[in-house]
Amino acid sequence: MSQEQQIAIEERFARVFNDNSFKERLSSADFERYIKAKKKLTFGKHDIIFEDGEAPKGVFVLEKGAAKLSKSGAFGKDQILRFIKEGDIIGYRSLLCGENFQAKAEAMTDIEATFLPADVFMYLLEVDSQLSFVMLQKISYELGESSNTITFLAQKTVRERLAEILLLLEQKLGTDPEGFIKISLTREEIANIIGTATESAIRLISEFKGDHLIEVDGRNIKILNHEKLMKLGHVVL
Repeated sequence: MSQEQQIAIEERFARVFNDNSFKERLSSADFERYIKAKKKLTFGKHDIIFEDGEAPKGVFVLEKGAAKLSKSGAFGKDQILRFIKEGDIIGYRSLLCGENFQAKAEAMTDIEATFLPADVFMYLLEVDSQLSFVMLQKISYELGESSNTITFLAQKTVRERLAEILLLLEQKLGTDPEGFIKISLTREEIANIIGTATESAIRLISEFKGDHLIEVDGRNIKILNHEKLMKLGHVVL
């Protein structure tokens, strides 16, 4: 999916899932039920939003901050599945499937979120066709992301995977005023994402820096040459 299509889905969700929009579409009674049910929650960096195996109690919409979804492997090592940014909604897949969470959600920064209990969220999906439609689009988009991840890990070299993941992180999370990707990742986390040893990730990052593809400031990374990274990773954004 192109960046423009991704942005369009995200903007459509933001237009539909907010107080003013709900007030226009819902009956007075349904809107009042929504307002009374939703809660504002805060999480500190490294706080667990929900655990793998936990029964879902509702959905979370991130208003500020970033989080990651991960799953523990056979040897206890976490595999990062995807990143969650401002405006994203999490927790709905397991809720819709009627199963426990299949991953852990952890705050990577301080987070502000809106929590909507399961019964109210499910009711809104029944009575609000616009919400149902944007949720269907988000599910389809994330299914496509999962398919791309399988191809990404199976068919690309580690060097190509690093180039691609840096571009995708910048696309998904954006940059700060100085141009650094808006997330601070350890070398172990980067290695985890691209499916390699930490030592290999460290070496590749050093090579990218030496080739003037990126700038590195501690855990922060700025892309200096998008065109070369795209060619290296065989990426089309």
